[in-house]
Amino acid sequence: MDGGVPPFPVEERSLRVTESAAVGRRYHRLLLDAPDLSARARPGQFFHLLCRDGAGNGPYLRRPMSIWRCGPGQPLGFLLHVKGRGTTALAALRAGDALSVVGPLGHGFTLHPDWRRVLVVARGVGLATLAPLATAAAAQGIAMEAVLSARDPADLMAAEFGGGSGAAILPVFDSDGTSEVQRVELLLRARFAEARPDAVFTCGSNRLFLLLQRLAAEHGIPGQVALEQQMGCGLGMCFCCVRQVRDATGEVANLRVCAEGPVFDLQAALAW
Repeated sequence: MDGGVPPFPVEERSLRVTESAAVGRRYHRLLLDAPDLSARARPGQFFHLLCRDGAGNGPYLRRPMSIWRCGPGQPLGFLLHVKGRGTTALAALRAGDALSVVGPLGHGFTLHPDWRRVLVVARGVGLATLAPLATAAAAQGIAMEAVLSARDPADLMAAEFGGGSGAAILPVFDSDGTSEVQRVELLLRARFAEARPDAVFTCGSNRLFLLLQRLAAEHGIPGQVALEQQMGCGLGMCFCCVRQVRDATGEVANLRVCAEGPVFDLQAALAW
């Protein structure tokens, strides 16, 4: 065993909640005391969380949650959109409560060391998936621009995305029409012309995914997308999360988001 990492890198652990707080009107953040798991986790991976409140109430099945905060010396963090029984139970946890997690799971994002500039497009809580990428890019000296889409400024969560990464935030909103696909396309085309990124990343919106996929193909820019999908086991055994993805030959294959993903090549993924 090397450095305390188990031979099978996925664990079920009961972790202590160190912080539980509302973020804006519809979101909630959880920080957990798990320095070893946080150090091993990678941007784009996820954990399977047992959604029980401090009294043990909640749904039977776990919920897959993208990692929002991770890294050496950092707590393990999740940013939730509170909208169902599972996320409501998680939002009811308080500091000192225990939370059962399984992970880290899946394949995360890849940053190539020769890249100098990347661009991400995120919508809503999809920014939680992409937030660790901003930290990782900054650590490698890679500049990042982030087009963040939200209903209105109150839902933007720019600070939750950027942290101390220095990412340049380009906000677009439903409330003023700037999040319309046609206007986002104009914004992206302008950014590609002024400061062409070496790669693009996205999560959280089907329409923005399709837009970025088309523009990246047009400009010959590589990209990655984190797919969201309901899951049963999170380990690849139940085949509940199968999605159609193009393989290296262009043929459509049925792949498991939990095992082969959740991060896929931008041009390989199909719309949902």
